[in-house]
Amino acid sequence: MAEEAAALSFGVEEALLLVDPETGETVAAADEVLRYAEALYVPAPDATLTAELFETRVEAGTGRCVTLTELSDQLTHSRIRLATAARAAGTWVLPSGSAVLGGVTAPREKFAAVADAYAAVVADLTCECRVRLDVPDPETAVAVVNHLRPWLPTLLALSVNSPFCDGGDTGYASWRSVQRARLPAAGMPPHFASVRAYEARMSRLAELGVLVDDASPLWLARAVPRLSIVELRVADTGVDVESTLLQAALSRALVQTALTDLAAGREAPAIGEQVAAAALWSAAKHGMSGAGIHPVLERKAPATVLVSELLTAVRPALEETGDLPTATDGVRRLLKIGTGAARQRMCGTPYEAVCRLAKSVQPA
Repeated sequence: MAEEAAALSFGVEEALLLVDPETGETVAAADEVLRYAEALYVPAPDATLTAELFETRVEAGTGRCVTLTELSDQLTHSRIRLATAARAAGTWVLPSGSAVLGGVTAPREKFAAVADAYAAVVADLTCECRVRLDVPDPETAVAVVNHLRPWLPTLLALSVNSPFCDGGDTGYASWRSVQRARLPAAGMPPHFASVRAYEARMSRLAELGVLVDDASPLWLARAVPRLSIVELRVADTGVDVESTLLQAALSRALVQTALTDLAAGREAPAIGEQVAAAALWSAAKHGMSGAGIHPVLERKAPATVLVSELLTAVRPALEETGDLPTATDGVRRLLKIGTGAARQRMCGTPYEAVCRLAKSVQPA
């Protein structure tokens, strides 16, 4: 119980596509799916099912959790709930970071400002996994993100699950992250010395017209000072619940490690902007199947070595929360059976990948 009391509370939101079972293409069925889902079991009072930017995509959010067991139960129930509702609406839920076989985009009317501002860039359907963690105060939220920056490429490499788009192999393991990088205020978050500096930058970007408002940067990790929250949005939507759990466990451990470093007066390591971009690109291109780039040492390193360094860095935090077995087993499992991108490519054709992914979340 002492371990649970010390653990940071966290939650996950996964975006999933809706596809036609016959063609594998995306379909605008979000409202119908959500109507069916209303009558189904809700895994937690604060769990959510929404359709935000697109009518072809739904977002499943867990409530605030303290243990990985609790988070796993909620993620599993949310996926079953969505898959059941989707089947009633004649569609499939697809846990992929990109639209494997393309299809309609259908932005929702209430997000017209976003669609107008970013035009064809935002029209590309992508699905990410967001991990949100509560931290003590706004200043801490901003400071924690500074400490997360070196590890974001490694988290991306572990999560890659979007090799196909519009029926073709993109040559990337995470095409989603490449698509998202075209948006302003995306990619690696800048280093901020304070909440005041962060808020000044947000206001300035909004004034320059590159943000729809001053609360919508799309960096791969960001602080939400008004809520004292840190949000990581580096990962592709998980190919399965186990992949999402691994991201959540490592994300929480990184935030807890950052809190420990801050308490000890340890500064976040400096990272060159171009090297950071290169490290993210390499992770998106190769995932776990090739060389990565060490963003601090500025040299090539096998992705497996970078993951090993990450596990070493966060081991005390994982031990404190009791999450070490889940994290180490999750990495071992991923290295054995492959990332989501590798498993999609093993299917042979993009349509076979759609069938395999969709059926993996279908209720019995």
